[in-house]
Amino acid sequence: MPLALSVENLTKQFDSFTAVDHVSLSMARGEIFGLLGPNGAGKTTTIRILLGLLLPTSGHATVMGLDVVKDAEQIRQRSGYVSQKFALYPDLTAAENFDFYAGVYGVHGTRLAERRRALFEQVGLAGTERERVAALAGGSRQRLALACALAHEPEFLFLDEPTAGVDALSRRVLWDLVYALAEHGTSILVTTHYMDEAENCKRIAFIYQGKIAAEGTPIEIKRDQVRTQVVEVECEPLDIALTILRDAKLFDEVALYGSTLHLLAPDAAQNIAAGAPGCCHLSPT
Repeated sequence: MPLALSVENLTKQFDSFTAVDHVSLSMARGEIFGLLGPNGAGKTTTIRILLGLLLPTSGHATVMGLDVVKDAEQIRQRSGYVSQKFALYPDLTAAENFDFYAGVYGVHGTRLAERRRALFEQVGLAGTERERVAALAGGSRQRLALACALAHEPEFLFLDEPTAGVDALSRRVLWDLVYALAEHGTSILVTTHYMDEAENCKRIAFIYQGKIAAEGTPIEIKRDQVRTQVVEVECEPLDIALTILRDAKLFDEVALYGSTLHLLAPDAAQNIAAGAPGCCHLSPT
């Protein structure tokens, strides 16, 4: 089967800091591939290189057979991108945002009207076309961002933490649409902090400090790689809890995952009582 993505020893350095460290990945066309890792692990930097928005320091990568350095503009024309931060114009209406992004990709006239109607229906936003984006809930804004990314019917879709901070209904709508797109041949690379969402991917890779730590199907990863206990902790204030838990030295790793912390240790659940401040709520992932 033809490859949608091929990455070989991709590296990106910012002065003395290595954000992406000899990453190698591949995915088939029509596949949903998950890239997991804590904040600052290199997920977003990798996506920006694959979209031709950043030049790699070394290594090689292709998207749909196109070189990320030489063919960057062609890749962007054939790809959709939903960033982890809202990239919409709050003072414009939902329809005006959609029309703007569709126009960037050359979607006009009758096709524009048809795509807007179909996608607003698909993402559950029918009837909101005249509402200003600033008035929409976070989940609705993210669903609108996805609709904008799909305006030109891209072959490859990059989703950078698309469900971070959104409600459960919006998460479900987004993933239902992702499934439908993959079934029709769209290749999808998604980054996420949520372990349950990793189960939705055909294959996943864990990236940590710029390096791929493990890769395989969700079943393979759990069978071969997970030899420790992981506890998810909700904390306020997050930065203070992170410092306290790391200083406690009761865990092999304490990492920031979105708005939660992940604690790793053979007996993480037992250790948490001794190391966690009273502002923490924990649950096994």
